[in-house]
Amino acid sequence: MSEQSIPVQPTRVLIVDDHPMVAEGIRALLETFEDIEVVGTLCNGREAVDRVEALTPDVVLMDLNMPQMGGLTATELLLERLPDTRILILSMHDSPEYIGAALSHGAMGYVLKDVPTEDVKDAIDAVMRGEQYLCDGAQAAMKPAKIRDGREPLTDRETTILLELAQGKSNKEVACALEISVRTVETHRKNLKRKLGISSTAGLTRYAMEHGVLQGTGRF
Repeated sequence: MSEQSIPVQPTRVLIVDDHPMVAEGIRALLETFEDIEVVGTLCNGREAVDRVEALTPDVVLMDLNMPQMGGLTATELLLERLPDTRILILSMHDSPEYIGAALSHGAMGYVLKDVPTEDVKDAIDAVMRGEQYLCDGAQAAMKPAKIRDGREPLTDRETTILLELAQGKSNKEVACALEISVRTVETHRKNLKRKLGISSTAGLTRYAMEHGVLQGTGRF
């Protein structure tokens, strides 16, 4: 007797974009793939945070600039509720600052809105495998994002976190001061150490003092 194959469950995708025509266009394109199920389209980050537990998506395609709540804040809050959800930013912005901020907030990938449908599908498949994904345009945008000593520049949020940490505050104190989660502070701390090549909090404080961050004159 032949063994019966176990049916593969489709990847559940939630689309969050404040332009209905864009969202419905993406839905129509994704629904051409048999292994994808679009579980909903929402128009802002607040709706996504409020409904994500009911919709239980595997992947969220998240726009950045939206009313009520933008994609970066929504990404942080959504991951606090469902940490295993994969967030893919789908945006028109191709600057290193936007891309870096998205990744530092917990997104697993970044796709520009002008890419072919196949690239969006590739991105979904990649993050479902646990891989980070940047479309070709996002990769190209990130390549020149180096300062003269070879380090990646810090985002505005990372500079703010560095200032708070350099004042001796704990992760919890920083989280309270900036109204973000402790988990987000921990992620930023790791990114700071990686970007600056520093392994200790004392090293971060020393760097902040040497580069004028504590006086608000640091340049990254």
